[in-house]
Amino acid sequence: MTTQSTETRKRSLQPLIRLLPYLKRHRNMAAAAVVALITAAVITLVLPTAVRRMIDFGFGADDPKLIDAYFFVLMGVVTGLAVASATRYFLVMWIGERIVAEVRADVFAHLTQLSPGFYDSARSGEILSRLTADTTQIKSAFGATASLAMRNFVMFLGAVVMMVFTSPRLSVIVLAAIPIILIPLIGFGRSVRQRSRHAQDTLADASAYANEMLGSVRTLQAFTNEKQASNRFQGAVETAFRAARKATGARAILTAFAIVIIGSSVVAVLWIGANDVFAGRMTGGELSQFLLYSILAAGALASLSEVWGELSQAAGAAERLSDLLDVEPEITAPANPKALPMAPEGEIHFKDVGFAYQGAKDLKILNGVDLKVTPGETVAVVGPSGAGKSTLFHLFMRFYDPSVGTISVDGIDIRDLDPQDLRRSIALVPQDTAIFGATIAENIAFGRPDASRADIEAAAEAALALPFIEKLQNGFDTMVGERGITLSGGQRQRIAIARAILKDAPILLLDEATSALDAESESLVQKALDGLMEDRTTLVIAHRLATVLKADKIVVMDGGRIVETGTHAELSAQNGLYAKLARLQFDAAISPEQVETA
Repeated sequence: MTTQSTETRKRSLQPLIRLLPYLKRHRNMAAAAVVALITAAVITLVLPTAVRRMIDFGFGADDPKLIDAYFFVLMGVVTGLAVASATRYFLVMWIGERIVAEVRADVFAHLTQLSPGFYDSARSGEILSRLTADTTQIKSAFGATASLAMRNFVMFLGAVVMMVFTSPRLSVIVLAAIPIILIPLIGFGRSVRQRSRHAQDTLADASAYANEMLGSVRTLQAFTNEKQASNRFQGAVETAFRAARKATGARAILTAFAIVIIGSSVVAVLWIGANDVFAGRMTGGELSQFLLYSILAAGALASLSEVWGELSQAAGAAERLSDLLDVEPEITAPANPKALPMAPEGEIHFKDVGFAYQGAKDLKILNGVDLKVTPGETVAVVGPSGAGKSTLFHLFMRFYDPSVGTISVDGIDIRDLDPQDLRRSIALVPQDTAIFGATIAENIAFGRPDASRADIEAAAEAALALPFIEKLQNGFDTMVGERGITLSGGQRQRIAIARAILKDAPILLLDEATSALDAESESLVQKALDGLMEDRTTLVIAHRLATVLKADKIVVMDGGRIVETGTHAELSAQNGLYAKLARLQFDAAISPEQVETA
């Protein structure tokens, strides 16, 4: 997004225009709302004429029944106004609720498509604030606020026309006040919009901080930092309050200014009109009619000043949502993606791959990586922290693209594949297991949402998760809490393994899949993984002995490069980095005889 476009939007309600396609989807409801709105406005504009006729003719008539007839007509007019107003309110509120639901769904769907690189710098709390608070502002704009704006605009035009028709002379006084109101209205509207945007941004920062703290509440309490966190959040909330206060103050000044100017013009009209009645230049009914129309016009214009401020706030919210929707995924499918074979073999080839994160081009995470994994082969990747092991997985799943070099599956460059097709062929068991606030069955089914209950239970049994699941009060239907807070690390890991088993993909990525398990659980889960790895191409990031020993090939990484390759026995004999890591972990080199007995 360019600076020029941002500055342009700061001077207008242009961001709201982007939401018009949502309104077009419900054009029939919108048309019905407009009809109801115009009907209510027309009925309202009829009332002053009815009052004039009653004053000029009803009170002077000899037959009192004529007055009764006028009042019956007025009751009918009021009833029609009530029905039209209620219909308008229902329709516009329905449209507002419908649009905000669709906007939220579209923004969330867009967020799920953005590349992980976006989330490396974005704050989830701020994104959630845009998804909730900002869309609520938009609901107001397309609901009650837009309805009031249209109603007051129609009322203002209609009242002005009737004022001129009733008394052109008095109309000049009222109309002269309009430019005095509109010029500050536009200027204050810009100020309100900018201040509202700042208030919304500040509140989003506070929400982001709260999200981080509450997501790590156990760590917060473990370090007894509750007071510090509360003070910091209170400071952020106070900053948001001050920003909102400034926006509200600007709107209040605008409203007061409009009321003073409008009220003064009405008083002037009443004074001049009263003199005209005494001079016989107009009747009392005509003065009453003109006064009512001037009040309607003044009230509509005053309401427009408030509505303009609310629309300015909604424009700020729409701009923030537009900022999200304008973010393009860094990783996209090609125009004509190639297809993997119906039964992928699972050959993986990293060819001279180099990578550095965006904004840190000089810091090479990978440099000249060459690695070929044949179908059905198990390759373990080991090395010290920061060697680039997990980055291999991220690149292979195409969360990022390599800076140089290529990565291929079955001879096809993964950049020529649809990322979703690529990822469907991969099952992942990450080190940081993602468990959602749902049931255990739903968490396992995340690997294959259309799986049957029998398949879910079979996957849990294969992952050796069934014993602890059956001990839970509701078994597979037990809610595990946000991030699986009620489960132990080992239990979460076994659910992740069951999820991968259920997906049944030809390529398996294991990122420290047994790291959270005790020795007994690790032994059991390793048996499940052994069965899972059969006839699958498997890449393993591991330090654990059992996985390393049974790998067909071990790749040792250091400083973003592959420095050693071979079997456990070969690498131990070389007495290089691998042998050093083995001694650090196990306090002694592992002999080839131990490999045979493992």
